[in-house]
Amino acid sequence: MEPILTRCGYRCDLCLAYKPNIENRPENRQKLSDGWHRYFGFRLPPAEICCDGCMSGDPHLLDQGCPVRPCVIEKGLENCAQCEEYGGCDKLAQRLVTYEGVKDRVAQEILEDDRECFIKPYENKVRLDALRGER
Repeated sequence: MEPILTRCGYRCDLCLAYKPNIENRPENRQKLSDGWHRYFGFRLPPAEICCDGCMSGDPHLLDQGCPVRPCVIEKGLENCAQCEEYGGCDKLAQRLVTYEGVKDRVAQEILEDDRECFIKPYENKVRLDALRGER
């Protein structure tokens, strides 16, 4: 699958909740529910885990309250890296994820498999910074 970057820099193609990934491996729903709870502090019922990705026209989204997507669309941008307010945006700050930040928050070692499944898809700061550097 080609890389699919969301408005805030997450990677749908790496996310186990992304609809094509869930359709291929529906058993990952419970794994995601547990992993998100462990690393991010929220739990979704496994039956509710399936997302079209925020790049779709009228998507079914897991995070209905995301402040980033409507902002980026309103500004006519592809993602936050293109925004003039990129370093000081409170909306994006709510969604920024770094491996180091998650590791500090959980105060424990993170297994490589867990990093691949629950953190790498959402490590958006590095991706967005790289896109800013390309500008």
